[in-house]
Amino acid sequence: MQQKDSTRMGRFLKGVEWLGNLLPHPAILFVWMSAILLVMSAVMSYMGVSVVDPRPEGAKGRSEDGMIYVVNLLNGDGIAKIVENLVSNFTGFIPLGTVLVALLGVGIAERSGLISAALRGLVMNAPPKMVTLVVVFAGIMSNTAAELGYVVLIPLAAMIFHSLGRHPLAGLAAAFAGVSGGYSANLLLGTVDPLLSGISQEAARIIDPDYVVGAEANWYFMAVSTFLISGLGYFVTEKIVEPSLGKYNPDDADDPSVLDSKVERLTAIEKKGLVWAGVSMVVFCLLLAWTVVPANGILRHPETGLVAGSPFLHGIVVFIFVFFAIPGYIYGRVTGSLKTNNDVVDAMSAAMSSLSMYIVLVFFAAQFTAFFNWSNIGQIMAVSGANFLNDIGLTGPLLLVGFILVCAFVNLMLGSASAQWAITAPIFVPMLMLTGYAPEMIQAAYRIGDSTTNIITPMMSYFGLIMAVAIRYKKDTGVGTLMSLMIPYSLIFLTGWTILFCIWVFVLGLPVGPGSATYYTP
Repeated sequence: MQQKDSTRMGRFLKGVEWLGNLLPHPAILFVWMSAILLVMSAVMSYMGVSVVDPRPEGAKGRSEDGMIYVVNLLNGDGIAKIVENLVSNFTGFIPLGTVLVALLGVGIAERSGLISAALRGLVMNAPPKMVTLVVVFAGIMSNTAAELGYVVLIPLAAMIFHSLGRHPLAGLAAAFAGVSGGYSANLLLGTVDPLLSGISQEAARIIDPDYVVGAEANWYFMAVSTFLISGLGYFVTEKIVEPSLGKYNPDDADDPSVLDSKVERLTAIEKKGLVWAGVSMVVFCLLLAWTVVPANGILRHPETGLVAGSPFLHGIVVFIFVFFAIPGYIYGRVTGSLKTNNDVVDAMSAAMSSLSMYIVLVFFAAQFTAFFNWSNIGQIMAVSGANFLNDIGLTGPLLLVGFILVCAFVNLMLGSASAQWAITAPIFVPMLMLTGYAPEMIQAAYRIGDSTTNIITPMMSYFGLIMAVAIRYKKDTGVGTLMSLMIPYSLIFLTGWTILFCIWVFVLGLPVGPGSATYYTP
């Protein structure tokens, strides 16, 4: 029976890999989809495809006859509009600027060594009984600089587990589960928050041209999710994964020298740097609180006096930048990793250079999003889809759970969070808005599906790196081996996180972020 299940799982994994390999690079995928969309706009316009606009009379963007028609983008006017707006589509794409600004600060903290030292100190100073929990937690927190989690924490966790006489692959799996399976959860706002919120805002404006989705839109829910995923990751590692691996045999190592690797403890100067960086963080947070907490705080809304809609929330990306930049700079000066101001500039430049592929992707994603909006195909699909869901009575938790599962499945073949959301948000956000749900809540549901299957798809960009680390400790590790190791995390994360979401939204009625709406009235 076990052999039959193993063969079935192997066929499933090969099928996922085959389907994923059929897809082109995400940038090329957006080119193809844009071309298909332009042709569809011409054909559907010629056929007179239309739908009744559900928005009330007088609403912004609603036509006088109350109908939504497909706009032909391949006639003279359409082609002229494309040519005139090609550049502005790119430069005006909301996620572009926000991610670039946030990453400037993260780049300083990463290049100075602050984030690496903080992760090492957190994991290595944990009591032996708490190591698993701390590894998963550190993996989740590393998502403020996701690449560092893959490159630094996962190999480090394998070494630490081996040094404690535990199976190194259990440490690797725990760290991988935190870094990738818990990708969207975090106590802090990172670069992924403005990235996804910008795409959600563009999609929401298909229905509501003035809708704003802030980077903080999911902060409450994702902060609480950090503790849930840490606990679930601890449980799966201790009770399922590590017992299934058994006792580690050093003869299994592909590279015996890896067993002699020593985990470098923090030096005195690194500890000093962490202390001063921590002090600067506290001072910054106190100053920020002084501008927001008092009723007359200068960063509260000037008219209502509330935090909702305030300059603080609208400018949250600036504070993300400062939160990482100042401690990173101080750590670098204390430790000597940033000796001059030129080193700080180099750190920010390196961060920008790492985004070269992202910028290429954004250019084509921005065009696809603009075309989708101009053609009105998105609105027609949203209204038709919403009407269908209402006709069959699919609403409430069941609807959102189905949406989470769809996102989890799509993620198996399209591993990039930004690419997947840029493709699916223009369809699902307007559709679910018309069934009564707010974009902020829809985005939170998407992040659950997108995160939980990262660890079981070969299409995830760092999957090859994880494989390389695993093979060093166990030479016969294959794709199926690693996938079977991570499936328990994926299933339990998906189940537990979805249950938390349903309780949070439908039972407790809590907002997923500061000022975030749960329901939307068209």
